[in-house]
Amino acid sequence: MKQRFLHFKQCKYLKEAGHFQTLAKMQSPKFMVIACVDSRVCPSNILGFQPGEAFMVRNVANLVPALENGPTDTNAALEFAVNILEVENIFVIGHSSCAGIQALMTMQDGKSRSLVEKWVSNAELAMIRTKADTTHLSFDQQCGHCEKESISNSLLNLLTYPWIEHRARKGLLSIHGGYYDFSNCTFEKWTLDFEGSSFGQNSRLSVKDKTFWC
Repeated sequence: MKQRFLHFKQCKYLKEAGHFQTLAKMQSPKFMVIACVDSRVCPSNILGFQPGEAFMVRNVANLVPALENGPTDTNAALEFAVNILEVENIFVIGHSSCAGIQALMTMQDGKSRSLVEKWVSNAELAMIRTKADTTHLSFDQQCGHCEKESISNSLLNLLTYPWIEHRARKGLLSIHGGYYDFSNCTFEKWTLDFEGSSFGQNSRLSVKDKTFWC
């Protein structure tokens, strides 16, 4: 650990000392990234974010709880990033072989018992939709489907926060989803189409600018 720090100091910090001194006084990231805690999925490594570029939040299964589900570290960070830092983009990144989604998909009758199950129940709608649409698929395939469905669910949940909905409506904030498959190192990215989506009891996500990187 020490050697890694010293390498960072010599090869990064000292070579860009002016930049790091500026960061010591303030931050003005353009991105907020919500990603999974999985040790195999580091947004800075995958997408090359440099210090000061992205305000990072990591939690189990990269979830955004709806506002009505109460306060969490994640929505406190959302409030800070959007209202104080005024980020221009929120990027929810999911990934393949997500243990959090597997825990969600194996919950019995929607009953959550462990702390993990209680947390991933924030994506229960994604599980319900997945099971309704993928009865013909294997469990692993269902989990893969739910990993992406959960990202869409989180994008819609973002718009339950008035300050996010307000800035997205005015075009001051863009909301993106991403999916990293580390088995073959591919990445899918899409942007929420605010005008084409519907919100509320029968919410429906519309996306645009969908791209696939391989």
